[in-house]
Amino acid sequence: MTPRADFTGAARTPAVTGLRELLRFPSRLERRIAVRYLRSRRGRRGASLSTTISIGGIAVGIMALIVVLGVMNGLRDDLRDRILVANPHLRILTYGNSLRMDGWTEVLARIRAAPGVVAAAPEVTVQSLIINAAGYPEGVNILGLDTAAISRPVSSIPSVVTDGDLSFHVTDTSADGAILLGRRLSERLNAFRGDVVGLISPTAAKINPALGYAMPRMWKFQVSGVFETGMYQYDNQFVVMDREAAQRFAGLDSAVTGIQVRVGDPWEAPRIGSELEDSLGFPYRSLDWQTQNGALFGALQLEKLAMGLVIFFIMIVAAFNIVGTLTMLVTDKTREIGILQAMGLPAGAIGRVFLAQGAIIGSIGVAIGLAAGLIVAFIVDRSGWIRINPAIYFIDRLPVHVELRDLLVVIAAGLLVAVAATLYPSRAATRLTPVDAIRHE
Repeated sequence: MTPRADFTGAARTPAVTGLRELLRFPSRLERRIAVRYLRSRRGRRGASLSTTISIGGIAVGIMALIVVLGVMNGLRDDLRDRILVANPHLRILTYGNSLRMDGWTEVLARIRAAPGVVAAAPEVTVQSLIINAAGYPEGVNILGLDTAAISRPVSSIPSVVTDGDLSFHVTDTSADGAILLGRRLSERLNAFRGDVVGLISPTAAKINPALGYAMPRMWKFQVSGVFETGMYQYDNQFVVMDREAAQRFAGLDSAVTGIQVRVGDPWEAPRIGSELEDSLGFPYRSLDWQTQNGALFGALQLEKLAMGLVIFFIMIVAAFNIVGTLTMLVTDKTREIGILQAMGLPAGAIGRVFLAQGAIIGSIGVAIGLAAGLIVAFIVDRSGWIRINPAIYFIDRLPVHVELRDLLVVIAAGLLVAVAATLYPSRAATRLTPVDAIRHE
């Protein structure tokens, strides 16, 4: 290959521009040329229409990605918080046909002394049938709480009592005890504070001498309060009573059905539960909140990944605007490129000019999309104006929680897509020769 001369008369060999040289940080001159090429042709200070469209495409993709990921995070976190209102982080249960735990006081002391455990308390859980004053029956879940542990509760039930308290005070002498009802259950039964309802005991049945078979016993309980967790399942089906009353109601005598455990970090519950199983030995077993709701949270994680990929592909489609814009710009500025090369600007510098344009478009688009996404996420989360069906999704509004890790991934992905979209037009610009570029019509 014969050397060619530049306008100064010195011989110059055409350089082969590699990807490493192309990706070097642009110089000040290259950045100024890149900014000049992004402006409108007619001397206006604003950006050209094609540049604005490219920036808008990246911004919309970034904003959508932030909001979608925030919605999925919000659903996960809100469901976790709602689930943990009535459910402990961890339950210690026992094997056996009766599933009752005798001699639980010693086990409770060992659990409270275990590392990572913040609080622990005995509980009684049983299913029953509640009947209001009009005789309307409804299936419910009975949860017996230890009032002695209310000062350091394992669950968040004490904080969501909207009417009454957890003293289980009885004013009607005909009642066998006091209970708290979920708000939706209370409204459906038309049973409020001070009213008396019936509960059918699942075990304390007596033989009817006339009929010759067991008849379930009807207990009378006075409603001493109402709680509202915000989770449809709990507010619609749960009845809370004192642990000792629940033991009598379920026919457990002094036994309980399990021990509630609260840990420092809810996400560490499976590990701590496994350690407690090893420490307590057979017949004790652990059941953490993640295992109980594993299918739900697994589906949310999969949906988050799927939605993120869909929006990311939309960003890639928007990146084709950048490819088209810069390709047309290379064609439009061919003569200027030839003049710059003839004046001594290397081919790699020409490529970096267009690479800088893509980086500028991507940076501005990411910045605008980031700001818009955070604003939209804040408004949707704070206002709660997007309502959803709590019977299906367990919660009644659309929460949005933006995480820093997701923001960093979105920013990196947006910049990477914008810069990658400039590689083809940048390489095309470096292949132009000065003579052919200047003669271009």
